[in-house]
Amino acid sequence: MKIKDKIKHLEELEKQALLGGGEKRIKAQHDKGKLTARERIELLLDKGTFRETDKFVTHRCTDFEMDKKKILGDGVITGYGRINGRQVCIFVEDFTVFGGSLSKAYAEKVCKLQDMALKMGCPIIGLKDSGGARIQEGVDSLAGYTDVFLRNVLSSGVVPQISAVLGPCAGGAVYSPAMTDFIIMVNGSYMFLTGPDVVKAATYEDVSFEELGGAMVHNEKSGVAHFFANSEIEGIDLIKKLLSYIPQNNLEDPPSVEPNDDINRMEKALDEIIPDSPNKPYDMSKVIEKVIDNGEFFEVHKHYAKNLIVGFARMAGRSVGIVANQPAVLAGVLDRDSSMKGARFVRFCDCFNIPIITFVDVPGFLPGTAQEWGGVIKNGAKLLYAYCESTVPRVTIITRKAYGGAYCVMSSKHTRTDINFAWPSAEIAVMGPEGAVKILYRNEIKNAKDPKALEKKLVDEYTEKFANPFITASKGYVDAIIKPSETRPRIIEALEMIENKRDVNPARKHGNIPL
Repeated sequence: MKIKDKIKHLEELEKQALLGGGEKRIKAQHDKGKLTARERIELLLDKGTFRETDKFVTHRCTDFEMDKKKILGDGVITGYGRINGRQVCIFVEDFTVFGGSLSKAYAEKVCKLQDMALKMGCPIIGLKDSGGARIQEGVDSLAGYTDVFLRNVLSSGVVPQISAVLGPCAGGAVYSPAMTDFIIMVNGSYMFLTGPDVVKAATYEDVSFEELGGAMVHNEKSGVAHFFANSEIEGIDLIKKLLSYIPQNNLEDPPSVEPNDDINRMEKALDEIIPDSPNKPYDMSKVIEKVIDNGEFFEVHKHYAKNLIVGFARMAGRSVGIVANQPAVLAGVLDRDSSMKGARFVRFCDCFNIPIITFVDVPGFLPGTAQEWGGVIKNGAKLLYAYCESTVPRVTIITRKAYGGAYCVMSSKHTRTDINFAWPSAEIAVMGPEGAVKILYRNEIKNAKDPKALEKKLVDEYTEKFANPFITASKGYVDAIIKPSETRPRIIEALEMIENKRDVNPARKHGNIPL
């Protein structure tokens, strides 16, 4: 065959690969209101930067007449390109080819790409839309999945891994996104280990796909997903925004932008944001917005465990992670879900050199048998562990309450936090003054002529002596008591001072976090 003919043959194969499962299946995908795999790539990557790998790979199965059903690419498109000029590796499941089901050859394509991302030190993004393992290949497909899972683990903490679920993701397929750093789920997509029919047969519970593992279910109830998107376009925009806050790999600093917000900006409104009553709620997100650059906060896990806020922002143009109690929800208490949410986010920031700012207003851990039986001790320990092992620059601001064990857990000075500030409204104690007085002076109050008057007097005295920031500052447990209005410049100044800090953990294979 002449060179000219070989080039023509290549062009024909390339046209064939671009059609995926064929025009009929592409139309079916569009009829469902879904984009094709290649349309998704075009939206996500910078124009003209995508370079496909293993375009001509086909499966090797001969059972069930599969040798007569070979399609180029075999259900997944792999390759590399750029997002806002930054290199990424990407694999996109193609539902038009065998329902996006995974074969051994398909898995080898993904594994090859994972190895490339790990070697080159760039984020890897997976767009999920698959019926799961290809049953015609039996254990080969299961082996393929496990090969992918292994690389998810080896890549963890080395390069960022992002998953977007844009359609079905069922059975063993769920474990790959579950081990990535962030999961975005688009409305209409779903994830579950066992489908509705299996659930009904085993438990007699009749549930739909959406009820079992829909996008909002995993954003709001299970916490499996970190972001909810109303459409594929919104989901792809979320990926781009997320990448703007995180580095290429664990050896790089997070990206920064030229700051256009005054680093010395004072916010007088913060001087009045704390209510006079210690039991009255306020919105901590308003505090965060007043402090960060341009009020732009990219919240993570927005719909899950709302009593704790986590997300990304910028301070003086540099990316930071924010962790904050939310007094407007459950008074800002820590519970099993919020502790786990916070621990995972803190560990991600520590993996990828992102400084952590913690805003504290926490009355303690949520009491009750449901919490105790549900493992609040274990999950609270996860958050404590995450803070204690982190070595990135850390700044903590106690705005109001910091009681009991929750004070210890929320990035206290004793967890190696670099700079700890307190507002004058801070109350730092073993427990709230009212509870402490009722325990310490139980008999005196019981036998008093006017129990209420005595209790109020004792509460005021306890507050003055123990539950204020000046006592804590006198012991060196906070570095400074600052005016709320000066919080932004003080944090920026602190971050500049500690940006080159050196904290080293003991040499070991790895710690044993209480999972």
